[in-house]
Amino acid sequence: MHSGALVLALVLLLAAVIAVPVFKKLGLGAVLGYLAAGVVLGPDGLGFVQDADRILGAAEIGVVMLLFVIGLELSPTRLKVMRRSVFGAGTAQVALSAVVLGSLLMLDHFHWKGALIVGIALALSSTAVGLQLLSEHKGLNTDYGRLGFAILLFQDLIAIPLLAAIPLLGGARNETLQWNDVAVALGALAVVILCGRPVLRWLFNTVARTRSPEVFTAMALLVVLGTAWFMQTVGLSPSLGAFLAGVLLSDSEFRHELESQIEPFKGLLLGLFFIAVGMGIDLDRVVAEPWAIAIGVAVLLVVKFSLLFGIGKLARLSTRHALLLGSVLWLGGEFAFVVFNEAQRANLLGNANHDRLVAIVGLSMALTPLLLIALLRLLGREHEVARDRPAADTIDNGGTEPSVMIAGMGRFGQVVARLLTAQKIPFVALEANPDTVSDLRRFGNKLYYGDPTRPEILRAAGGEHVRVYVITLDDPEANMRATRLIRRLYPDAVVLARARNRQHAWRLMDMSAEPFREVFGSSLDMSERVLTALGLPTETARDHVQRFREHDEKLLRDQYLVYDDDAAVMQTSRDARADLMRLFEADAQRDEKADNQREN
Repeated sequence: MHSGALVLALVLLLAAVIAVPVFKKLGLGAVLGYLAAGVVLGPDGLGFVQDADRILGAAEIGVVMLLFVIGLELSPTRLKVMRRSVFGAGTAQVALSAVVLGSLLMLDHFHWKGALIVGIALALSSTAVGLQLLSEHKGLNTDYGRLGFAILLFQDLIAIPLLAAIPLLGGARNETLQWNDVAVALGALAVVILCGRPVLRWLFNTVARTRSPEVFTAMALLVVLGTAWFMQTVGLSPSLGAFLAGVLLSDSEFRHELESQIEPFKGLLLGLFFIAVGMGIDLDRVVAEPWAIAIGVAVLLVVKFSLLFGIGKLARLSTRHALLLGSVLWLGGEFAFVVFNEAQRANLLGNANHDRLVAIVGLSMALTPLLLIALLRLLGREHEVARDRPAADTIDNGGTEPSVMIAGMGRFGQVVARLLTAQKIPFVALEANPDTVSDLRRFGNKLYYGDPTRPEILRAAGGEHVRVYVITLDDPEANMRATRLIRRLYPDAVVLARARNRQHAWRLMDMSAEPFREVFGSSLDMSERVLTALGLPTETARDHVQRFREHDEKLLRDQYLVYDDDAAVMQTSRDARADLMRLFEADAQRDEKADNQREN
């Protein structure tokens, strides 16, 4: 690696490591920390980076990965339900914002062509900042979060025809979109939608059988970046391609594994993207024209906030959620930078106005996290969190977050899963054997490929929402690793673990897990059948077996206190055996006495 590139990478990572914890400690959020780091490192700050556009182009991969992860959370069925929000609220937001902002630009002596293009560009909001803020403030699954995502999705769709219209309005008709380009784009969409699901699932199933984590990671990155590149090649948004790939894999058994593989890359590259946006803020222009820039930012925020608040109320959001919708999406978007550059190249935008607009959009992106925090404090965050949290003593069978996780879907785990399914209790199941996953999904079972001994898999599967963990892995050591990990990550959860034998059970009890010996119950069932086959009445046999169960479970607990002392364990076993024999002898004498009394 070239020494200059290495130094730059070290500086960027150091800035992120310092800025983000400081800003989070101050309650200002990670996004603002990244943006501030970019301003400090940029050409108008300390000058470590002079070519911010080059870094921004590379860091846009983070936005692509963000859309892929979002797509994994949206099944095709859910996306179909969202179509009214996407094309209804999305169309209204873009159209109304473009008309109002474009009209104001015309009053500022913009030509109508430039005002139209710039008005639409300013109507677009930052997908990266908006979704990151929703995630940080736990708003993705709220009413305003879902509506905000639908609007952002429509903005991604409208961005392509906007770019195609710029050469036409600029007079370069030969550079505008042709009908054959439209046909190619629609054909590419059809190929991805119709062929993507079976092809992608076959690829991941093949790679999973290699049991090689690094190959699976490489395949995950290849699918995300390859789909984005394919969409970009035919003139569509790369983010849209990655989003579609995520949607196609949202109901596959590899969903949680994919999310855990992509998440680290997404987080790092998205942070780099925010740093690059901060570098692009033209501080010289802000210092030269502070009032003009300040008025521009204020107008942009007020117009978009007012329209978004109105759309939220029309969508029957509460006043609180309508305010939060406006405060998340009132900023400008990173795509506006691309539009401004193209408009400048087509002579629709002068150099001075280009620099002003870039500064306005950049500052709006930097101010939004801060203003959102202020609004949340004004509205009262505690009430929102308390209202949305489910009660701790109820099982929400209709919720989207299962409260039970089964780790291991072998013969042991399948029985538990069948009982939960019969009771209509939602659960999430993880299995590291791709053959088992494929076989069970053919019978309609909902389980996912993934290793439950890895923390990123548990997090991706929604481990923070799980109240009961059922650990039924075949390998005792894997059982121990999974139990130890769950105890460390989620100490308040109930852990029920499969135990191979008494020694394994004691080790699980060390971690406050409740052990279930894998052959204990079936052995007792067989013992009961042996007694009835020898002529004992069914009730007597059942009573004897139940007494033995209670006695052995007490012995397990007693031996747990001394299980590291072999001599004490042996002595406890001898004492317990003698007590059990005396107990059964007393029962036999009592039964014999009762029989004699009945005969007399």
